[in-house]
Amino acid sequence: MNIEHFRRKLLERKKDLTASSNRLTEEARQSGVAEVEDPIDQVTSAEAKAASFRVAGIESEELEEVEDALRRIDEGTYGKCIDCGRPIEADRLEAVPWTPYCFKDQQKHEQANARAAGDRLL
Repeated sequence: MNIEHFRRKLLERKKDLTASSNRLTEEARQSGVAEVEDPIDQVTSAEAKAASFRVAGIESEELEEVEDALRRIDEGTYGKCIDCGRPIEADRLEAVPWTPYCFKDQQKHEQANARAAGDRLL
């Protein structure tokens, strides 16, 4: 496995996420209420601001995952599933280089998250 290839991909993603997250957060903070907004405009503005913060939050979580992957490279554990220790599939790393799980364990986590979300709805 070419670790430097993945390090470059991760560093580029980190740069993109940092810039985008900063931009979205700043846009949400600076969006003010115009003096002539009617109630519909105010709702639209509030929803747009909330959406910007949600996207920034998602990007912030992904940034943490990218930084964790970079730490695993430094520690020499990159490319190994953090649950089972087996190698993560090359195609999976190419598609999502920050993934900490092999495909099998990723499915387990997704199923557990789906069950937890279903439990919260009850």
